Amino acid sequence: MNGEQEREYVAYVTARLPALRRIAAQLAGDPHRGDDLVQQAITRLYVKWRQASQARNLDAYLHTILVRTFLDDRRLAWSRVDLAPEAGTERAATGADVDTRLDLQVALGQMPPRQRAAVVLRFLADRSVEEVAEILQVSPGTVKSQTSDGLATLRRLLGEQPEAAPTTTAKGAVR
Repeated sequence: MNGEQEREYVAYVTARLPALRRIAAQLAGDPHRGDDLVQQAITRLYVKWRQASQARNLDAYLHTILVRTFLDDRRLAWSRVDLAPEAGTERAATGADVDTRLDLQVALGQMPPRQRAAVVLRFLADRSVEEVAEILQVSPGTVKSQTSDGLATLRRLLGEQPEAAPTTTAKGAVR
């Protein structure tokens, strides 16, 4: 890589790093493992920078690398070792938002990896169905079903009751 390409790479990664770390932490369920995923992903991006910098959507290319790294990492036995079991259950002294965020983080950690990837990319990374389909290399319909199933799983894990479907009376009125 020449000097100009390296400057482009550094500028790109520096600009995307905060969002990338946030997404990776939600995927991994732990900010430390998320940082490991980010490191692996940006290293892979560096190796492929000439090809990657020509991509139509460089952000989607990087998210694809990140998600594949996450899914590959989940297949390894060490990924199931919890070095700090109390870390995911700690509560901050103040703020309902912090409690909600921690509950969400714990619930995301219990979801199947592909559902978690779909939910995180759709709602945390704010990607469209088509972009997520491209990143995960699946059809848009699969993204929709994984997202729907993921949201249902989150609701179940967070203890929310599903909304009752409206019913109609004999005269057609909706209750």
